[in-house]
Amino acid sequence: MVSDERALAVRLASIDDDALARTFAERGVAPAAAWHDFFDAAAGMLDPASVDRAVARLPRITLVALAAALDGAPIPSSELAVLKPLALVGDDDAPFSTVATRVRAASIARPDAFVAEPPTPPVATADDADAAGAAERAFTTVGALADVLLAGLHAPLSRTGTGAVSAVDRRRLTDAGALGSADDLDDLVAAAATADLVAPLGREWIVTDSAMRWLEATTTQRWAVIAEGMRGALPAGLRTPDGGFRPPSSWAGAYPLHAEWTDRAARLRRIAEAWGLITVRGTEPKWTSTLRAGGHPDTGRLAAHLPAEIDRVYLQADLTAIAPGPLAPALDLRLRTIATRESRAQASTYRFSTESLGTGMTEGETAGSIRAFLSEISLTGIPQPLDYLIESTAARHGLIRVRTDDATGRTRVEATDPALSDTILVDQALRPLGFVRDGHELTSRVDRDAVYWSLADARYPVVALDASGAPESLSRRARAADSAALIEPRDTYARLIGALRTGHETDADAAWLGRELEQAVRTKSVIVVVVKMPDGAERSLTLEASGLGGGRLRGRDKGADVERTLPVSSIVSVRPAS
Repeated sequence: MVSDERALAVRLASIDDDALARTFAERGVAPAAAWHDFFDAAAGMLDPASVDRAVARLPRITLVALAAALDGAPIPSSELAVLKPLALVGDDDAPFSTVATRVRAASIARPDAFVAEPPTPPVATADDADAAGAAERAFTTVGALADVLLAGLHAPLSRTGTGAVSAVDRRRLTDAGALGSADDLDDLVAAAATADLVAPLGREWIVTDSAMRWLEATTTQRWAVIAEGMRGALPAGLRTPDGGFRPPSSWAGAYPLHAEWTDRAARLRRIAEAWGLITVRGTEPKWTSTLRAGGHPDTGRLAAHLPAEIDRVYLQADLTAIAPGPLAPALDLRLRTIATRESRAQASTYRFSTESLGTGMTEGETAGSIRAFLSEISLTGIPQPLDYLIESTAARHGLIRVRTDDATGRTRVEATDPALSDTILVDQALRPLGFVRDGHELTSRVDRDAVYWSLADARYPVVALDASGAPESLSRRARAADSAALIEPRDTYARLIGALRTGHETDADAAWLGRELEQAVRTKSVIVVVVKMPDGAERSLTLEASGLGGGRLRGRDKGADVERTLPVSSIVSVRPAS
């Protein structure tokens, strides 16, 4: 007999699938919920336990507004924008009765959570020494994230059930020198996710197309993308109406009922500090002030504290390249496709090898493109040993050719040296490809690109051929980026929403009437039933509901003190007896 359920059901049925899915996601609804129609959904979302979970995740300012609403004060529009998508208030902008009850109970148990915080004192501006330290941390963090993304391009990072990066990948990146500490990895990935540089796909973190553009940008541009992404991803309780965010000193008290908020707030501050948005003493560098106010970060002020980037290196006869300062990101990115970076200080060392050059050629480089690039950035020309290594690697590269057979659709692998075909055929790492010998060639049902990358990862000198038989450059990055399709809430809840809409489209009014009658019978309530008589007239009866079945309602007529059985099809409406 709760009218709130019907009101909420009507509202849920009226909004589009995207908005409905977002509401379900924010309320933590299980995609496999056993709901048959929107009345079930409304009842589930107004269940006291569900409401308690939703209220516990509200920011303090919204809790204060709800508490005031219990005393008749109107809820500000800014807080209605938070509460309505959560299905906690009705169309009259007042809390649903269950919500009001649970808020009242919470305010008794935790009165401190429903009291507005005192005004936050002005944010102190960082002095030059603290600002320089913050800039240095930001510079180091930008470089560390670049290393993580580059590693993720070649092998997606595995995710655990909690979303954290797996211990195996954590160790791999730490051993490679990409991380100062294994504990930094999850913070780096979290920051990257806010800027859509990585996306969760199943049990992996996949590097996106946006990450490739980010890697090619300057250091300050990279930092600005992350800074604005982090601001946009902050919880509603930390954001301000002008698009900015509250001072970090106030973050800890923003969600007083949230059991996990203390740890989350500490992590947000830690990430902000790593990216130079605040200093270790909690003061604010000047480049953060515009960002906090809702504008763009002042990259010029940050750049003044960063080391100057260079665009030249020294190529040496020992097959190394020395960058006497931080190399421009775009050049660093290109150089690292053909060389392995050995040191990660401001003066970096890169080493060329047959494997590193072969990897670059697998990614589309040629001997000519490598020479042209190195000639452009080298202060010392190309030493003879390096030139010879480039030539010999190029000569060996492409000894194995992979193409698609138009007639059969199978992938064909041809090797100039029959011994290579024999090696591939018995290579245990390649057994999943299911190679079958066909004359001098091998064939596989697996598609060409997958065969190509499997051979490349096993360090075979492979090249892909297009339909005309010409060499074709394949980019692993494009493959990884294309697979990074974000799973939207609408996709997650597609089955549930489809079931709700199908169930609701049958006869919403009849479904609600049946629901009211079932509840009245279950609670043995006294109800007023309006019945349509055979002559078209309507008659009101006050009944104590006792049973419902076979399309009939049974109950004792309180006026005539007799048992009555009424066809449900004749009942026009039901309401509680006053």
